[in-house]
Amino acid sequence: MTYPVVTEQALAPIQRGFFSRRRRTDVPQLPPGAVYVFQVGGRYSAYPEGIAFDPANAEAVDATSVSLVDMRARLVEAERVIPSVSEADAFTVRATFTCQVTDAATVARQGVIDAAIPLRAYLSGEDQLSRVSAAHRIEEVNAVREQVTHRMNAYTTIVPPRIVGMSVEYVGIEVLTPDDLRTWEQEVRDERRMREMVRGQREFESDDVHRIADLLSQGSHYVDAFGVAREDISIHAIAARVHQAFADDKAYDRQVASQDKHRAHERESAERDRRQALLLAVLNHARESGYVDHQLLQQLLDFGNRAAAPNTSQATGALPHAAATSRSAGDASYGDRHGFIKDEDDLLD
Repeated sequence: MTYPVVTEQALAPIQRGFFSRRRRTDVPQLPPGAVYVFQVGGRYSAYPEGIAFDPANAEAVDATSVSLVDMRARLVEAERVIPSVSEADAFTVRATFTCQVTDAATVARQGVIDAAIPLRAYLSGEDQLSRVSAAHRIEEVNAVREQVTHRMNAYTTIVPPRIVGMSVEYVGIEVLTPDDLRTWEQEVRDERRMREMVRGQREFESDDVHRIADLLSQGSHYVDAFGVAREDISIHAIAARVHQAFADDKAYDRQVASQDKHRAHERESAERDRRQALLLAVLNHARESGYVDHQLLQQLLDFGNRAAAPNTSQATGALPHAAATSRSAGDASYGDRHGFIKDEDDLLD
């Protein structure tokens, strides 16, 4: 709907007579705040405001057209595009005016159907706006806003806006943010917010890590007490865990003791086997060579008696007999031969 003329409509001629009148459907329905303006020949006449329409009214009967003029005060906006320093970008300014019809007949006669049209022409008459904006990049929209506001304040004071049949007052002006610049700024803002959110989350996580580390450094009992205070852990669960840990420690100690005992037994068995093998090797050598080194044999027997357990003497019970036999054989043959056995068969006895 346009302002101030809501609509215009031609009227069919009515034959004059004593009972001549128009039908109510011949004229448009009058909206709130508007008045009828009838054109009778070259004259425009406003129907009295606030009076019910009379189809028999002489001007209504003789009119060739009717205009519906809005009498209420309205805010009317006018836009203009002004250049920037780059040919690829431009600023859009939007001026706002307060308008109200003071003479409906004059407005209808002048054909001021849309008040925004003469106001756009008025806004374009200020050529200083283009000079101001042409020195700035599109990103410098805030600086352009300030300078455009100053220029329009001066312009409307020196050359106030005028529309015949209406009162017009300047309200203000704004420089619109270009859509592409708004989109870019929104993306930058969203990215900045996202980075700040991620940084904040990492700081919170770091604080939690330090707090948990401090709790753990004070020992498990402090952590359990904190869990009980936060109702994350029950006392019964802590008691069950402590009891289970005590039982596990005892079982582990028994297992370690059993393993130590088993390893000690294996070491003793290995040592016993080693001594037996060494002694047998000496005896075999003596049998083959016919010579017995009594000093080496005695050292082996003494070492076995010191290091072996009682079972060792049982495992090597035949050795003293062999040693005694060797010594007796040595005593019998010791003399001119200086320890050599006279007969190899004596060693076997």
